[in-house]
Amino acid sequence: MLSILFKLLSFLPLPVIHGIGVLVGWVSYWSDEKFSRRIRNNLHNIKFCPDLKAHARLVRLNVSETGKGMVETFAIWLKSDASLLKWMKRCEGWQYVEQAIAEKKGIIFLTPHLGCYEIISRYYATKHPITILYSPARESWLNEMMKQGRQHGGTTLAPANLSGVRCLLKALKRGETVGILPDQVPDLGDGVWATYFDQPAYSMNLVSKLVEATNATVLLAYGERLTWGQGYVFHIEPLNTDSSAQGINDAIEQLVRKKPEQYLWSYRRFKKPQLAREKRIKAQADEA
Repeated sequence: MLSILFKLLSFLPLPVIHGIGVLVGWVSYWSDEKFSRRIRNNLHNIKFCPDLKAHARLVRLNVSETGKGMVETFAIWLKSDASLLKWMKRCEGWQYVEQAIAEKKGIIFLTPHLGCYEIISRYYATKHPITILYSPARESWLNEMMKQGRQHGGTTLAPANLSGVRCLLKALKRGETVGILPDQVPDLGDGVWATYFDQPAYSMNLVSKLVEATNATVLLAYGERLTWGQGYVFHIEPLNTDSSAQGINDAIEQLVRKKPEQYLWSYRRFKKPQLAREKRIKAQADEA
């Protein structure tokens, strides 16, 4: 039943999808205390806004944008490439991709939880192969839909574990592109502590290792969500810092400041890291 509803959703015009998203965002805000508290607390703790009025305004904007992101994701997963490309109005910074390809270098796309990140890989895969590092969803039905939705055209999925990292290395050594969400909290032992908006945040150090092994070009990318469902703009720019965890956090922070209302402030970016699921299960078995 859900798959039918989501398929019907994908046929709707983008302004309608985003209108539904605004409604979903506010229903989530008023019905899910954890969701609403994370948005308020994250924005408050990083002292992003100069006063309470600006804080309240940014919270309101972010609730609507987060809801749009929830709903548009399912539509993007289920749309054909041809119809999806109509939503991408322009791409700024594509010359950096062409330069890396001309130099026969692999590309690492760092796509934070900013704007519409799901459309980035779909768009890129219509032009060049891309391997995406992903973490499985907890719900089996959602995980299956996510895998099917992301594996379009030239897209390969790599799980966020050792075998997935090997897939990324192989792709980069072939001169291909990989995509990583750099602001995800890695498992304990797979990252380092660094500051993010002046707050301690456990951050991945995978990118620096990939660069060291392959000399790949690192690019920052995000899909800006235009107002009133007009579509998206694909922004690409080079990483102008080193590829350390701190350097990447600083670069992401600068991106977020451009469109703070479109960042996923409901994400638990500052949570304490945990052991990987496989290691937790083994540890529990050893204690039994």
